Amino acid sequence: MTFTRYAIYYAPPAGAEWSQFATQWLGWDMACGRSVPQPEIPGLDMAAITRVPRKYGLHATLKPPMRLAQGYSLADLQAGCSDLAASQAPVVLEGLHLARLGRFLALRVNGDETALGALASACVRDLDGFRAPATEAELEKRRAAGLSPAQEANLSAWGYPYVLDQFRFHVTLTGKLPKAELPDVEAALEAHLLPLLPRPLEIRDLALVGEDSVGRFHLIHRYALSGVAAG
Repeated sequence: MTFTRYAIYYAPPAGAEWSQFATQWLGWDMACGRSVPQPEIPGLDMAAITRVPRKYGLHATLKPPMRLAQGYSLADLQAGCSDLAASQAPVVLEGLHLARLGRFLALRVNGDETALGALASACVRDLDGFRAPATEAELEKRRAAGLSPAQEANLSAWGYPYVLDQFRFHVTLTGKLPKAELPDVEAALEAHLLPLLPRPLEIRDLALVGEDSVGRFHLIHRYALSGVAAG
């Protein structure tokens, strides 16, 4: 399969009960590269609620989607991911909770995120040589949201505003919802997903993913984090 862009994700382990439900909630299994039946929850239009995040699959972004720079191949990027993962230690977090991000619903981290932020920053910095520069259209699209000076600096340097000190780990579960729908969708996730969430949450690998010609993301390979944590 030919991919148009690549990204580095935290992709929850497929065998976990919570990730199985959340994958079905979104309706796209990026590990298998196929649509999956969504749960039937009375009163909720699941297809509409998840239309935007479905194509990305269940994930949290560590390095945002990028086109490969001229002269680099997927094999080169894979080698870079392998080297990066070998230098980074696994990250253990207290757990996850459901949060509102404006009118989106997502899973956020409980407790200290310092080690997680360092891992995400390493993904951004160490793999940036593989990234083709953002086009002017891509830059203007990001600026249209209204950026702070720090976000503008990140956009210019790294092609995306919400990295490094502006990074916020989140596992997106919905698109932008009408205010009136938020409580019902939130209640459904609290009932079905929250009891399944892991405590602690362990991040033990980096997932290299690729975007296909219709905008769906597929898991290419997982790279075990095999470095040693700083004492």
